[in-house]
Amino acid sequence: MEILAFGVQSDERPLLERAFAGHHDIRCVDVFLNEDTAPIAAGYEAVSTSVNASLNHRVLQTLAAGGTQFIAQRSTGFNNIDLQVAERLGLTVARVSYYSPYSVAEFAWTLAMAVNRRIVRAAGRTRDFDFRLDGLLGRDLHGRTAGVLGTGKIGEAFTRIAHGFGMRLLGWDVAENPALEELGMEYVDKERLLAESDLISLHVPLLPATEHLIGAAQLKSMKDDAILVNSSRGGLIDTEALVGELRLGRFAGVGLDVYEAEAGLFFLDKSIQGIEDDTLARLVTFPNVVVTSHQAYYTVDAVGEIIATTLQNVLDYTEGRRSENVLVPAPPATS
Repeated sequence: MEILAFGVQSDERPLLERAFAGHHDIRCVDVFLNEDTAPIAAGYEAVSTSVNASLNHRVLQTLAAGGTQFIAQRSTGFNNIDLQVAERLGLTVARVSYYSPYSVAEFAWTLAMAVNRRIVRAAGRTRDFDFRLDGLLGRDLHGRTAGVLGTGKIGEAFTRIAHGFGMRLLGWDVAENPALEELGMEYVDKERLLAESDLISLHVPLLPATEHLIGAAQLKSMKDDAILVNSSRGGLIDTEALVGELRLGRFAGVGLDVYEAEAGLFFLDKSIQGIEDDTLARLVTFPNVVVTSHQAYYTVDAVGEIIATTLQNVLDYTEGRRSENVLVPAPPATS
């Protein structure tokens, strides 16, 4: 079987081709799956997609009409897929349930330290041989409070690093993590966590219940000198409200690896034509903000796990097996 893989990065391509060699043929393209590109999948029984693909009802209908029967998403998140339509069309959809949590947790800390210690500004200055320290004053994080929203595998990895810094630990989640309680984490309501934390990091999935989890009211409740980091999903933060608070001079730093309107922007080169997104354009002008393009997962370790799982998902599909990675058809209910 030949698989068409959309949105493949140049670093990712040789890893995909090497992994699939001897199993199935794979054709890699750098364009992302959307309504304009879906027709090129005609004749491919299986396609593989990236996190910024758009799999709405029109895209899924085009895929199904072209003969596609299986979609292997190379990410954990799947909020970009209309699962109800996929099921109605008889498509099988699988994702990557797990990959290295350290890749994202360590990058979240990279963002936190970059904004706290003004690394981007300092590096820019030294390139111009400006060695002044004015405006580069940071803070020790030892003894301060880290608030972690979402304490699953990635949140746990982030928290363990915070513990290594000697920080007080506050957590919020629908289910408490006993391993983190042993480290001294105190689970509190979201309002208290936001009000008391010096560093806030988001590690929850994007669901209808978590969209704009950090909205205008939540931003106002945070400390004026707090650091906010989001390496999970852009839709967790109301970006318009965030820009409003930044314009008032609030927050010591904001580190964002995701953006709620990143589809069609992130992973692409927009340096020549520029962008029409006024909110993002304004966001990146603030000196206390660092924005990166959804690269937290992008380590050889994590990408290797993602590819290995994607291959296994394809093998499971061709051999008629079901695993926990299958989203559609929905798994049977258990009694």
